[in-house]
Amino acid sequence: MALVCNVCGLPEDLCVCGTISSEQQKIKVRLEMRRYNKPTTIVEGVNPKTYDLSKIIKQLKTWCACGGSSKNGILILQGDHRDKMLTYLPKFGIVSANIEVL
Repeated sequence: MALVCNVCGLPEDLCVCGTISSEQQKIKVRLEMRRYNKPTTIVEGVNPKTYDLSKIIKQLKTWCACGGSSKNGILILQGDHRDKMLTYLPKFGIVSANIEVL
């Protein structure tokens, strides 16, 4: 007998809960000025239970050639990289229609 999902009641191989939750996420990318007027890109709304934030921040730091960290479910990148986030975040499975750049 197949295992049944507790949330939707469908068999595990047909379960769409993960897809639905990733499609309903609202990712906000904004610029924040930190100490000494240094620009910092903040990415909020990425679910740490669904995505591995340490893996995402490591790849983003490599692609953007900058420093950064992840704290409390927030990705922090040094510099203004708002325009690049529309290109890089969908590579991790985040739907580009749900990314809002402020």
